[in-house]
This record gives sequence, structure tokens and C-alpha cells, in this order.
Amino acid sequence: MRFIIAAAPGAAAARFRATTIQFAEATAKRFYPKSRPTSFPIPYEPRLAIGFIGSSGEAGAKILRRKFGEQVENVASTSEYHWMAGNFLKYAGPLTPDDLPVDGHELIALCAPRPVFISGGSQEVKGGWVDAKGMFLAAVGAGPVYELLGQRDLGAVDFPPMETALIDGAIAFRQHSGAHMTGPNWQAFLAFASRYLKLHTE
Repeated sequence: MRFIIAAAPGAAAARFRATTIQFAEATAKRFYPKSRPTSFPIPYEPRLAIGFIGSSGEAGAKILRRKFGEQVENVASTSEYHWMAGNFLKYAGPLTPDDLPVDGHELIALCAPRPVFISGGSQEVKGGWVDAKGMFLAAVGAGPVYELLGQRDLGAVDFPPMETALIDGAIAFRQHSGAHMTGPNWQAFLAFASRYLKLHTE
């Protein structure tokens, strides 16, 4: 079943939406030709009612410029470069991530006003590439766009303790204590999604 959330009314919101779509298209062509991030298709596909983003690495739902976890240099390596466009790879050299015109919070903001749940695991279990705090900061950074379109933001600016579910807004976040998986966060996601979707649990 198709699920639609109407954007905030008014000419300003319409202009913002048009600008957002143009930005999404330009970003797609420049950085995400393989659509690596799950959050990326949402702005393009109206049949996607909600996002469940699991354990993003670099170029997903985390801050690209943050010096922690997987870095631009990692996804530009010989084992991972095929995920990204050439325009992105140049930010591993000669340019740097600080030269990027966009970042992870803007990718999440493109999903607005549709709800997005961002899931992460533990660095102690998953290894040093994961950056749950970077995902959290990106979720915080996307908040003003959600508010502009009439939705609640994440509702927090301080990184929460592990296993804390922030699910009261249209952007949600939870870091579980497990590995590279979404399973431990499904219960929190379903509670979050139940506000937006009619879920059949039988």
C-alpha cells in the first residue's frame, strides 16, 4: 500500500521541496551512482514510506567530515572504490573531506518529512570502522529540515547511552550493543513505525 505524508503547506515549503529535489539529483550524479546508502533512494521514491538505516559507514548516514570510524580514504581504496563516483573519490586526495559541499546530515534531510530510523551497533563488537556518534550527529543536523516541514526532530543533542531509543520524533536513533546487524533494533523500529504505518503483527 502506498503511504504518503504531505509536506507543510505554503509557497515557501513548495519552493524548499523543489530546491531539495534539485539538490538530491545533483548529489546523486556526483557522489552516489551505486546508491550505496539506504537513505538515498527515499527522496526519489514516493512509495518508500519510512527508512530503516542500519550501521552506516562512510558516505552513509554519518558525518563525512568527522575523523572517526570509516573515512573517505577507506571507501576510495582498491577494495571499495566501486561504490562511489569519481567526483567523490577525489576527496580522498588531492581534496579532503573538509572540501565536500555536502555531508551526511543533508542526506538524511532529503528524506524529510518521511520518518527515518537510524540504527547502529557497538564499536567494541563491530570494530573501529563504525561511527554511531557520527550517525547520531547527522540525525541531529537533519532536524531543522524536519521541523521546517512540520515534523518533530530527534529531540536530543547529546549522544545517548547505548540501548537508548530516541523514537519520539520523525527522526529516530538507537545504538545497540551488538555487531553489524539491525536485529537488536527491530523492536524499537516497530514501535517507531507503528505511529506511521498500519502494522499487521498476526
